[in-house]
Amino acid sequence: MHPIVIIGAGMAAYSVARELRRRDKSSRLLIISADRANAYAKPMLSNALALGKSAQQLVSHSADQMAAQLDAVVVHGSEVLEIDAAAHTIRTASASHGYATLVLALGATPIRLALAGDAAEQVMSVNHLDDYALLRTRLAEFPSGARVTILGAGLIGCEFADDLARAGHHVTLVDPNRLPLSALAAPALSRGLLDAWTAQTIALRLGTTAASVNNAGAGRLLVTLADGSALDADIVLSAVGLRPSIALAKASALATRRGIVVDAYGQTSAPDIYALGDCAEYAGAQGGGVLPYVAPLLTAARAIASTLTGTPTQIVHGNEAVVVKTPSYRLALAPPAPGTPGTWHDSQDGERLIARFVDDAGVLRGFGLSAHTPALRQSLQAALGSAHS
Repeated sequence: MHPIVIIGAGMAAYSVARELRRRDKSSRLLIISADRANAYAKPMLSNALALGKSAQQLVSHSADQMAAQLDAVVVHGSEVLEIDAAAHTIRTASASHGYATLVLALGATPIRLALAGDAAEQVMSVNHLDDYALLRTRLAEFPSGARVTILGAGLIGCEFADDLARAGHHVTLVDPNRLPLSALAAPALSRGLLDAWTAQTIALRLGTTAASVNNAGAGRLLVTLADGSALDADIVLSAVGLRPSIALAKASALATRRGIVVDAYGQTSAPDIYALGDCAEYAGAQGGGVLPYVAPLLTAARAIASTLTGTPTQIVHGNEAVVVKTPSYRLALAPPAPGTPGTWHDSQDGERLIARFVDDAGVLRGFGLSAHTPALRQSLQAALGSAHS
């Protein structure tokens, strides 16, 4: 009997593997990863600097420890080159493996901006443990604090800005929108974050974009913006978003759009092949079908594991709040679906700001709050879809 095969060794891969083992102690399980397959919490990458955490300190278990914990074979440093859906096999450079069921947990890759300049290739992104290790090495070259230009003031850019500033570095955030977190937060909450950052070494260049990055001598970089101004930087960090990793699926004739298209059960267009996490595009899901957050990943992992162990279970994503790791101004955000007509309504509760998005029919479709608590998040979550008074 062929094993269940999981391609990938990130949070999505290990989450579905754990859920499978909770339900099935005996089936063969094979996990194949192109990297070292260490288990770590990827969300920690954007708030570990101020905590003084090295890359190795973020690792919770090695590949061998995960293999023992899951009673699985974990093959690391081996890229899957081909999927033959008809034959139920996959191929790496060194071997072929048959599968009973295949789970794709391929993650996503950072979007690279089309920047001009002779130092454009020096722009960094942090999407993996090795990227974080490299960033720490670069920052260590500036014991008095590096000047870091971050391209993108969305979720990851804001988290890194807060973390870098708290670790003693000088940050400039560049974004084409007029407010940070513009795709997720009510304007009042974005302004609250700006106010909180006045006490931090964070500057903002909003309403513009980076055009080029050039060497300026002595290891310095010059970032020229579209408005004609320029920034001196020691490090340039891109945080403009992720692109689902679909190349393997596409080459294997699986249906893809922005991500690998899956149905309500997480199954791709091919029988016995499932996908979850950053690489998946969920049917009817909010945000264009791609949900690059922890809560949807865990929901999908539980449902797919249940389906694969004999209880077909649909993946039902709720509009769960995204907790933003900006200690300067603690936020939890559950934005409405893009394009929903409606209005933000703000209210103050002591030091806490609560923003509710109410659609044109008077129904609560999203929310955001500062100084959040689990109880309040759950209360607002439960009220979604109901009439707002």
